[in-house]
Amino acid sequence: MQILVVEDEDEIADPLVEGLRREGFEVSRAATGREALDAPLPDLVLLDLRLPDIDGIEVCRELRSRSDVPIIVVSARGEEVDRVVGLELGADDYVVKPFGFRELLARIRAVMRRTRPEAGDDSLRVGTLEIDPRARRASLDGRELALTTKEFDLLSLLASDPGAVIGRQQILREVWNTDWLGPTKTVDVHVASLRRKLGDPHWIETVRGVGLRLAPQT
Repeated sequence: MQILVVEDEDEIADPLVEGLRREGFEVSRAATGREALDAPLPDLVLLDLRLPDIDGIEVCRELRSRSDVPIIVVSARGEEVDRVVGLELGADDYVVKPFGFRELLARIRAVMRRTRPEAGDDSLRVGTLEIDPRARRASLDGRELALTTKEFDLLSLLASDPGAVIGRQQILREVWNTDWLGPTKTVDVHVASLRRKLGDPHWIETVRGVGLRLAPQT
């Protein structure tokens, strides 16, 4: 699936593009409205409204006049009038900055299910662990796990690339929406709780000085 990220700020666009690619999407970026309009049509557009050349509202209007490509507006302009105008012009969803990456990912998948039913099931399956992002439910060996919001987001992040080590700063950024560089005891507390609920501490391995990884148990 091809996503076009239309965002002029590198500090926002770069981690967003990296995160989406890590989730398995093909991603291209446009830093201006003109670049967005000249780019090949993707499967979905993430569109910032404040662009250096053309207002994002105009870009949204032009894209919608050309095709029915799903458009998610991602903007710091969170006033109700901006949301209404964006949606009336054909945007499929509207996300206000700052946003959590897992929230945005859920919005992308929800829009694709709604507009492209053929996109299919997006459940994550790792061994006997199954995660349904749409319903925000997780089960192990057929038994549903009672997870808090952050526990679910953390488990989903680890399950998105089982076996790969995910750094603590990335976890904080994507689950807690922060770039905090101090102690990360909050992560440890949630990992300890997840290990208890999974019934086997070996499901989540700590790689000292690096991060965490999900290790399927047989």
